[in-house]
Amino acid sequence: MSSLTGPAEFGAGTAGGRFAAVGDVLALTGRHLRHLRRTPEKLIAVALTPVAMVVILGYLFASVITIKNSGGVEYHDYVMAGVFAQIGLTCIGITALGVASDMGKGLIDRFRSLPMARSSVLVSHTAADLVPVAISMVAVGGIGLLVGWRTDAGPLPILGGFALLLAFAYAMLWLGALLGMVLRNMEAINGISALALVILSFMSNSFMPLSGLPGWLRTAVEWNPVSTVSEACRVLWGNAPASSGGSLPMEHPVLVSAITVGALIAVLIPVALRTFRTAAVR
Repeated sequence: MSSLTGPAEFGAGTAGGRFAAVGDVLALTGRHLRHLRRTPEKLIAVALTPVAMVVILGYLFASVITIKNSGGVEYHDYVMAGVFAQIGLTCIGITALGVASDMGKGLIDRFRSLPMARSSVLVSHTAADLVPVAISMVAVGGIGLLVGWRTDAGPLPILGGFALLLAFAYAMLWLGALLGMVLRNMEAINGISALALVILSFMSNSFMPLSGLPGWLRTAVEWNPVSTVSEACRVLWGNAPASSGGSLPMEHPVLVSAITVGALIAVLIPVALRTFRTAAVR
């Protein structure tokens, strides 16, 4: 652990201080993972909605939904990228509830009384929450294969798609941490996170192409990060329809989604850490 007079922020100060901060993160991440093992319902909560969407959309509705100008892409192939992206949205509420619960129980205050880097509390929380995200993606991918999902790409593009999904989920974890610190009320967190899940999922191309939308609405939906991440994965996996439209995010979804996710992470992490410093001393 770092000394009481050591750096208060992750990555700040001397090399020894940075090493101590990394040790703090690893110790707290291990604590969260042990807690996850004792509360598997958290993993179920992350995976339940996406798995249900695979079964409902990819299996039950696939026979009655067709995609215009699909270029041979079946609906269950099209919808899988959107379902994977939905996992990241599900994490907003999970992480927000966890952070709010820790603050309400005084656990954050006890951590702050220890000689450790303050930022390690949130860094470890988001790092540990990324584990159920990865496990959920494996589960959703397995169910998708059972209902007929196939990719038409090499190993590197497939791995690139999943790396993008994990990066998007990591950004949403930090959004959830920020939401938990700002709201702190469990009912409010449940309501807002559920609303975000519905709006960002269905105001995107996760489950249906955008060709039928009016111009003004289509532009807004195309720039939705969920749309660009979903389309990028379709392109990388060979699941994209023949024509995706002429807009920048749909013509270059991999580039746009990489920039967007990177910008979200670059903004959300410092904002969340700054909010943590002020929220913890109220």
